Amino acid sequence: MPTESITRRRTANRVLWTIQGLLALLFLFTGITKLVLPAAALEGPVHFPTAFLRFIGVCEALGAIGLVVPSLLRILPVLTPLAACGLAIITTGATVVTLMGGLFSMAPLPFVAALLAAWVAYGRTRIAPIAAKSGRSTPGQGGRTLAA
Repeated sequence: MPTESITRRRTANRVLWTIQGLLALLFLFTGITKLVLPAAALEGPVHFPTAFLRFIGVCEALGAIGLVVPSLLRILPVLTPLAACGLAIITTGATVVTLMGGLFSMAPLPFVAALLAAWVAYGRTRIAPIAAKSGRSTPGQGGRTLAA
């Protein structure tokens, strides 16, 4: 049975990486769009200040980076589930705002993104976490590195 467990973990890891990559592309696109579009183009069914929408754009772009880079480089990979949680919160808010604006047919889009981001947070915490690089100096060891 250990082989089956390893196979499941590898499959889960591949699925999580795929979801992370797709979500990163989505949030990078939406974040940059919020940063470059003129204020008039950002108006939606519910009014928000332009500065707030730009802030959300920055959060989405940074969240997109946080979904992939820490795990890819294995430097502070704990940031990946944190970025996923943040993006899940943002997209849950987007779902609520979409429903408040009466765009019921559009609400499933941010809702699914929120579910996928939450799944990445759970998966990278419980199912297939990514370990940090070994051999890095840890606090309290006087600069010595840990053996692998």
